[in-house]
Amino acid sequence: VQLVESGGGLVHPGGSLRLSCAASGSIFSINDMGWYRQAPGKERELVATIARGASTNYADSVKGRFAISRDNAKNTVYLQMNSLKPDDTAVYSCNAKVRTYTLTLVEVWGQGTLVTVSS
Repeated sequence: VQLVESGGGLVHPGGSLRLSCAASGSIFSINDMGWYRQAPGKERELVATIARGASTNYADSVKGRFAISRDNAKNTVYLQMNSLKPDDTAVYSCNAKVRTYTLTLVEVWGQGTLVTVSS
């Protein structure tokens, strides 16, 4: 099972970006999916998670600005980021808890995509 992210890049403060993360491989179902970020010199932190039933959880720092969603038919999770700030600059990685066809539960990480917010 692998996760592939896309959508990172350079954006001005106040701008928007949409990240995507698609899962592929031996997937029976996907439970929780989420986005995490790691800024230079800092620990990785949770940004947002979404359960299979679509209940969501956000870090306080992004509430009201970011929105997580998923398309279960496409095994894809999205992160819409609005009103971006320089403090949002980080490598964003997606995470998924996947039930494989052998019914094994595995936790998978994407390779990360860089988001830079700068004028």
